[in-house]
Amino acid sequence: MQEAGPNVSAGGLNDRALYAFVVPGTSDMDQAVSNPAEPAQSPLPNGHPPVRFGRIGVLLANLGSPSGTDYWSMRRYLKQFLWDRRVIEVARPVWWMILNGIVLSTRPQRSGEAYRTVWNNELDEAPLITITRAQAENLAERLAGDGVVVDWGMRYGERAIGDRLRAMKAAGCDRILIAPLYPQYAAATTATANDVAFEALQAMRWAPAIRTLPPYHDDPVYIDALADSVTEHLTGLPFEPEMVIASFHGLPQEYLDKGDPYHCQCQKTGRMLRDRLGWPGERFKVCFQSRVSKAEWLKPYFDVTIAELADDGLRRLAVIMPGFSADCLETLEEIEMQGAETFRDHGGEDYAAIPCLNDSDSGMRLIEHLVRRELSGWL
Repeated sequence: MQEAGPNVSAGGLNDRALYAFVVPGTSDMDQAVSNPAEPAQSPLPNGHPPVRFGRIGVLLANLGSPSGTDYWSMRRYLKQFLWDRRVIEVARPVWWMILNGIVLSTRPQRSGEAYRTVWNNELDEAPLITITRAQAENLAERLAGDGVVVDWGMRYGERAIGDRLRAMKAAGCDRILIAPLYPQYAAATTATANDVAFEALQAMRWAPAIRTLPPYHDDPVYIDALADSVTEHLTGLPFEPEMVIASFHGLPQEYLDKGDPYHCQCQKTGRMLRDRLGWPGERFKVCFQSRVSKAEWLKPYFDVTIAELADDGLRRLAVIMPGFSADCLETLEEIEMQGAETFRDHGGEDYAAIPCLNDSDSGMRLIEHLVRRELSGWL
């Protein structure tokens, strides 16, 4: 079985999957036919409607990105993202007026400008799309011998998770692992990705069996991958950082108070990584970024912290972003660009943002490890 185009990859088959084949050269899995190389006999009785079944699928999922940097592309993306009840927990009538009356009138322009600084102009797409596709294609190669179909989807924007699940089911996947690539669980990330997946399943006559990837914030393979990446990139820097900050995406403090485990899982990742590297506490610090309102968010705030460190005489700083499986706007524009500007404006000199694991060897070993662990009993 050959890869089904640039966006979807399919591995081999088992003895039940006589109808679960993708036409080679198509752009996705939506067109499926029986494999002409297979024997003529079928396990189905004469006259039975054609069905496709017997395949195992893996759907890598991430947050998503706008389809373009223009006003209307940004507005569509932000409206979908910010209307999600998991993301904004304000009462709907109040939030509808704020969102449509204020936020969507001004924020699309600002966000579009930020996206343009990191946009993949060659492919005309956001870096998160480029990297997630590469992760899926790499994973498909690693699982090709096991007959696993690998696809990828996004919670917001194009290539919707529900669309990909329907395409995988049409291609014969009756067992699917949904893998949101968020190391630390939050209702606004992992849970909402699973929400839309199960909404899609509600409309299926023959819904596939589903497994979901749990958070992996303390998985030793994850910690090792982070440590290897940090060590490799620090070795290649022209300076030795006095401190390394691990910056995680922030959440409103209210979400922690309601029971979201995200903050605790971020702190545990930080402790385990520091211990794995053998560093003293004063060389390593956990911070939180990307707050977008005047409400209290998880602390310490990244931008405030690096300004204070520079004011106090710190001159050499490196930053890692362990909560992101792939580089995106928040890592490339906010941390790498804005972070460097803030640090230097306050007297800092040398600054480096260490790339996310992305589709690196260590990053892909991690994803393969997680997927194979969760497919136990199916493979």
